[in-house]
Amino acid sequence: MPDIVLPTEPSAVLVATLGGQPQVVTFALDALLARGETIQEVYILHLALTNERTRQAWQRLQREFVDDYYAGRRCRLRRFPVSVNGVELNDIRTAADAEAAWQSIRILIADLKSESRRLHLCLSGGRRMMALLMMSAAALLCDHQDRIWHMYTPEKTLQRVKDGAAMHVDPSDGVQLIQVPVVPWGAYFPALRALAQTSMQAVQEQLRRVAVVDDPQCRQVWEQLSPRQREVLRAFAKGMRPDEVAEHLCITLNTVNSHKTAILAECRVAWNLPDDVPLDYRFLRERFASFLEQV
Repeated sequence: MPDIVLPTEPSAVLVATLGGQPQVVTFALDALLARGETIQEVYILHLALTNERTRQAWQRLQREFVDDYYAGRRCRLRRFPVSVNGVELNDIRTAADAEAAWQSIRILIADLKSESRRLHLCLSGGRRMMALLMMSAAALLCDHQDRIWHMYTPEKTLQRVKDGAAMHVDPSDGVQLIQVPVVPWGAYFPALRALAQTSMQAVQEQLRRVAVVDDPQCRQVWEQLSPRQREVLRAFAKGMRPDEVAEHLCITLNTVNSHKTAILAECRVAWNLPDDVPLDYRFLRERFASFLEQV
């Protein structure tokens, strides 16, 4: 009898933006490890190390990873400078800088996803613009298994750990890793992933076109639904979770899930989405929220 080969989960990678606060990275990594995640690599996205605080933060972070080990676990630290033609950017001051930074970030995420990596993106360090650009790239290139995180640190703890004075905290310190909801547009519209290789402007134009053509697909789905399925769709479009829909409509969760499956099947037909593109109730909120305001 041949051996049964069980599928393995893709390896996980933490990608974190870095400024002058290196502890943000270790706080995020510690929180993910505590959740049972197996993080094999950590990529640090940063501007040029000519900035003294950023350079010191990187050096402080390096001391946490000795011989590719972190807290007794195999985990490699790698830095990824935002650069243009091999020259690291000192800051993001112009639209041209933003475009160059976006392309640099896109390359990193695209390369990791091409290797079937599962990504955890922590956006709490460094310039806010880097976080915004990473969210933009992630919306096109990530999928439903990836996660985007924000780090919340109470003011009292923040002052104590500032500038890497403490690289680890206890649960009582109140540090929280909060998931940021982002719609993976590229998973729904694979053509956007290819378009991401051009420019931010081209992507924005294509997204505007997607928004314009959504109305016919929404109407096509709406006309195929029963009155009860329309009630369920309205509830999802308002941002409710399945359990909240069940309570709102006074029906069982199994009934909600049955209606949801039927609605998503109609969506798959209307948008011509392949079977391997995952759909869930969040798709209904994103697609139908504006449409149902007019119905």
